[in-house]
Amino acid sequence: MMKYLDHLEEWIITFLIGAATIVIFVAVLHRYAAGLPIPGLQDWLLGINLSWAQELCIYMFVWMAKFGAAYGVRTGIHVGVDVLVTRLPETWRVKCILLGIFGGALFTGIIGSLGTLFVWENGMHYAVFSKFGMAISEDLYQGPITPDLEWPTWIIYSAIPLGSFLMCFRFLQVGWTFFRTGELPHHDHGHVDGIEEEILDSTEALEEYEEHKFEEKAPQGGVK
Repeated sequence: MMKYLDHLEEWIITFLIGAATIVIFVAVLHRYAAGLPIPGLQDWLLGINLSWAQELCIYMFVWMAKFGAAYGVRTGIHVGVDVLVTRLPETWRVKCILLGIFGGALFTGIIGSLGTLFVWENGMHYAVFSKFGMAISEDLYQGPITPDLEWPTWIIYSAIPLGSFLMCFRFLQVGWTFFRTGELPHHDHGHVDGIEEEILDSTEALEEYEEHKFEEKAPQGGVK
């Protein structure tokens, strides 16, 4: 189950990054090409409305940031200052780390709860009641929509509770793993996924260089 959640999290982030990049590229290219005085082409491009592209990219980056923050907790990619914690005795170090993880889970849980309440009162309640044919009281309203895309804003704001609750879950997951094993997720910023690193000893590298440095000159008559 956790494997599918991890993959879903990564797929969402990857899709949002890729789609936002494509939309931005197309919008910039369209804006530049529409200014070229080319008969026919300019009129055709001016007839294409891409005013929504900027708004869409902003929303996609917001969603990407919320889910990316949860991914960062799981992989240990967030920056942390642990100079003082690492100098503490082992017992106090463990307590401080667990306290920090609990604080992160508490904060994101509160944000997720408040975000859920905000989204519900911002139009989600009206959409749910309308969808299932429930009675709608007079104090319920449909909620605002976005300026260009004209989407219900509660859909956009759903990134707050979804991302925050996922981040809270990741904090609890990391905390439980640390409590059982004493290990925290760590990300090597010098490593790029998908690229295999070949580590050579400096002595071995020097010996290999000395062995092959004259090979290119040999076909030309050797070293002079």
